[in-house]
Amino acid sequence: MKNIPLIKLNNGIEMPQEGLGVLNAGKFEDVKMAVLDGLDIGYRMIDTAQIYFNEEAVGAAIKESSVDRKDIFLTTKVWIANYGYENTKKSIQTSLEKLQTNYLDLVLIHQPYGDYYGAYRALEDLYDEGKIRAIGVANFMPDRYVDLVRFSRIVPAINQSETHVFYQQNELKKYLKKFGTHLESWGPFAEGRNNFFTNETLKKIGAKYDKTGPQVALKFLTQNGIIIIPKSVHKERMQQNLDIWNFKLSNEDMDAISQLDTGKTLFFSPHDPSTVERFAKLTKEMKQK
Repeated sequence: MKNIPLIKLNNGIEMPQEGLGVLNAGKFEDVKMAVLDGLDIGYRMIDTAQIYFNEEAVGAAIKESSVDRKDIFLTTKVWIANYGYENTKKSIQTSLEKLQTNYLDLVLIHQPYGDYYGAYRALEDLYDEGKIRAIGVANFMPDRYVDLVRFSRIVPAINQSETHVFYQQNELKKYLKKFGTHLESWGPFAEGRNNFFTNETLKKIGAKYDKTGPQVALKFLTQNGIIIIPKSVHKERMQQNLDIWNFKLSNEDMDAISQLDTGKTLFFSPHDPSTVERFAKLTKEMKQK
């Protein structure tokens, strides 16, 4: 098993700094095999979500795996359609059943829209009841994040946000540090956008360490204390993503990669009204089904 460092969260529990993401990982059997392969080569953190529609496959894989449930850090996220205090509590029970477990290690509020306050209150109570070991948010930019922190009982342990070499979230990190929340990166490879896989800076630095550009990009994030969940359904790629814990980037290399930051999203801005409209439309369509 790879020696993946553990990050201590603000409530004292620990989670692996690298895990396996399963967004768009395919159909049931594809997701199940990806999780089984991931656990087999050393991953001990799996990140899913209600909106991924693959919690059943993740649960089946964990059940079938030889890895004990207590040794797996399992994350899911509550989708907007399930916001509101009572709806969120019901949806978590459904997630527990789909994942075939009686507790969750981390549950996040997936987007900062709708009645996310009611949803977060439900997570706080489920945390108090011991059904969730840690709670947090995703895609909360500084304003929404600080607002939630200031008007909630429990400070989020995690804020999972778009974070990669082209969008390093320096402003957000200032506020997360102030209140003791860890940043978790989704999209650490920028999903190949902005010519990520052929970036000359990353390739040049990688050659010095006999590593690939993507491995350098992951190392840059983790060396900055960020938690990562790179997604892959190919075992050899998963292995490559794990092979970042046996080298360290120099200060010069870290500075060079820092210069790649554009300060702009490559996907969507939570502040853009069109983003809100898109998620509202999707949520309405889901409720009508």
